Amino acid sequence: MAIIWKIETLNRQTSDGFVTAANWRATATDGDYSATAYNICSWSEGTPTIPYANLTQDEVLGWVWEIVNKFETETALQAQIDLQKNPVTAIGVPWE
Repeated sequence: MAIIWKIETLNRQTSDGFVTAANWRATATDGDYSATAYNICSWSEGTPTIPYANLTQDEVLGWVWEIVNKFETETALQAQIDLQKNPVTAIGVPWE
């Protein structure tokens, strides 16, 4: 299973360029199966202290992982894929 973490967008103060929020997405793929987690992390103005123009995605992901438990998120994505592979419920009618 491959999991890709991505920062979708950043919110920042135009006055000083400091980031106040990051929208992130983690997508797990295992063959034909996939699962996604998406959320936003926010910080008080002035923290983190690196201006927008100097940021890398890896730095922002590091900030996100200080708030979001990376292991638990990836475990939940794996559980979603496992459930897709081995469903415990089904829908339909027997006559079609």
